Amino acid sequence: MAKAALTTVLVLAIIYIVPFLVYGIGNVVADLQPPEGASPARFLGSVLVSKVGVAIAFVLIFYLARSSLSRQWFLYAVLWWLMFVAGEVGQAIGPNYSWKEAIAGIISETIYVPLSAYLSNWLIGQR
Repeated sequence: MAKAALTTVLVLAIIYIVPFLVYGIGNVVADLQPPEGASPARFLGSVLVSKVGVAIAFVLIFYLARSSLSRQWFLYAVLWWLMFVAGEVGQAIGPNYSWKEAIAGIISETIYVPLSAYLSNWLIGQR
């Protein structure tokens, strides 16, 4: 279980840092702006809280099903990626979220989901 805890911390780092890098590049390339109305500290805190939940769920599901998923980590990543992409599209259709933000989110997820699945498989998958 110690490996699962370590994996969760590392996955959290990946899924927290990658979007900020992508959104930073998006700011330079496509004038993507941070959300209005919240202080940067409050925004970063809210993102961290949501990412903690995702990291725990991502690793715990993989850990509990590792005998089935360890050879299919890429499929696991694809399923999570599809869920995240659907969420981005849904947010972009709704108010207060732009297609620029959705595209940046999809790019982020395209990087961090397979990376997180590979790391989970490497650290806690069946050998």
